[in-house]
Amino acid sequence: MMLRLTEEEVQEELLRLDKWVVKDEKWIERKYMFSDYLKGVEFVSEAAKLSEEHNHHPFILIQYKAVIITLSSWNAKGLTKLDFELAKQFDELFVQNEKAVIRK
Repeated sequence: MMLRLTEEEVQEELLRLDKWVVKDEKWIERKYMFSDYLKGVEFVSEAAKLSEEHNHHPFILIQYKAVIITLSSWNAKGLTKLDFELAKQFDELFVQNEKAVIRK
């Protein structure tokens, strides 16, 4: 089991990510915007494969061209390194999609 990060460690990890925010001290969340609905669905499919590889499953919400991913580590009752590692991989996956539109 991974150890829960301190608030300082969470803030340090956030500096390494783009557009991720902390929610209720135990979640990190990011909204990804896509050029169309199917690009978002394709991203979710690839993100699900990454999640399975890590046996770490986020909440994923599709809202037309937007995909919102929320991560936390249930066993640690908060955020762990694994949440941030997976967030970084989701960001890399997003960047690989050349038709993605980056918006806040």
